Amino acid sequence: MTFLQVSPQGLKQYQDDRFGMFVHWGLYSLVGGHEWSMFRNRDSVAEYETLASRFEGKEFDADAWVRLAADAGQRFITITSRHHDGFSMYDTALSDYKVTNTPFGRDPMTELREACDRHGVRLGFYVSLLDWHHPAYRAALRARSGLAWDDYVGFLHGQVQELSTQYGEIAEYWIDGYWPNEWATHREKNWFGPSGDFRLPELYDKIHTLQPDAVIMHNHHSPPQPGEDVQGFEGDLPGENKNGFNVTPITLEALEMCQTTSTLAYGFHQDDHHYRDARELLTTLVRVAGTGGTFLLNVGPTPQGTIPLPAQQNLRAVGDWLQRNGDGIYSTRAGVIRIGDVDGEDRLSHAFASTLGADGAHYAHLLNGDAPTTFFVDLPEGQHATAVDATLLTDGEAVPAEILSDGDTVRITVPAERREALVSTVRIRVS
Repeated sequence: MTFLQVSPQGLKQYQDDRFGMFVHWGLYSLVGGHEWSMFRNRDSVAEYETLASRFEGKEFDADAWVRLAADAGQRFITITSRHHDGFSMYDTALSDYKVTNTPFGRDPMTELREACDRHGVRLGFYVSLLDWHHPAYRAALRARSGLAWDDYVGFLHGQVQELSTQYGEIAEYWIDGYWPNEWATHREKNWFGPSGDFRLPELYDKIHTLQPDAVIMHNHHSPPQPGEDVQGFEGDLPGENKNGFNVTPITLEALEMCQTTSTLAYGFHQDDHHYRDARELLTTLVRVAGTGGTFLLNVGPTPQGTIPLPAQQNLRAVGDWLQRNGDGIYSTRAGVIRIGDVDGEDRLSHAFASTLGADGAHYAHLLNGDAPTTFFVDLPEGQHATAVDATLLTDGEAVPAEILSDGDTVRITVPAERREALVSTVRIRVS
């Protein structure tokens, strides 16, 4: 079977964007504990359904969300269309269990589409494969409903059809809810394990036919399959596995790391008051870009629809930095230079990252105060320099740079008084 993939221009656009906003908003926001609260509390369908009558979202402002993303330098937004609780956050024709049947009474995806168009931000959708509410997904519910597994798969594919035809051009489909490595023998397989085939090849071809410029990122923590365009790393830099999820080596060109702005959940958590500061977010963004990856940074709006103020403040600080240093992030690819300290040691140190510009310029990112004033840059194998120009993006002015006698090493000095408070970036052009 021949599988469709994202168009070349769609893949390039996604890789050029480098930074996006992830949004988890739904009935679980009312619980204020976790986007998995229905499972964690073992709520019955009837118990959990009562949340819909309380979903008001009185402070939701699509324009404010998208302006925040634009201010943060985020080029696209990927939002939950339906999470594992089965509640649709758009006006689906396939279920009455949806946001337009709540006191909120509107389709936030339509409003976000319009706001994205106004501010030049692209829109993407999170799609859950599993569904704790649908009467044909869990075996216990299916036994009572008399429905078959194929009834659920038809519903899933139908929702993707709706998302692909009702909201204009889509940037990304972020698919979640199927983790064969983790859940194959899990004791809660009635909640998580599928009872049949999701027909993913058919689903992927549907997406790529209807939205040829949209990338598919499947968060299954296992080797990428044909039809998938982006390899994701949840909570880890691409290629790392500190949290135990990301056991698969890199095999795709397009990579993505998702991470939360706070620390306890993707959805709104009323007891989570610890937010990753701007330094941590910036350092992560630069490191992800250095791998050639895209950073998808999550916010969990409150039940009323506002993004928590600490997240807003930190996002705007990142955006302020990108205003001056974005050339070292946008439209770049994985770095190919090696950076070391004054003794020529500690190559690829925690204090440095690098990216490669579309025009062949190298970007050296000094990530924290430990980065030395003077450092060495080893050029890629086969590249020898006769002239060098090094510019600090912060002020657009040159910094001292010297080609050493071997012709493939450049010594650069960035005086402390000219550095950014968080991350400083030097553009290096050699000829």
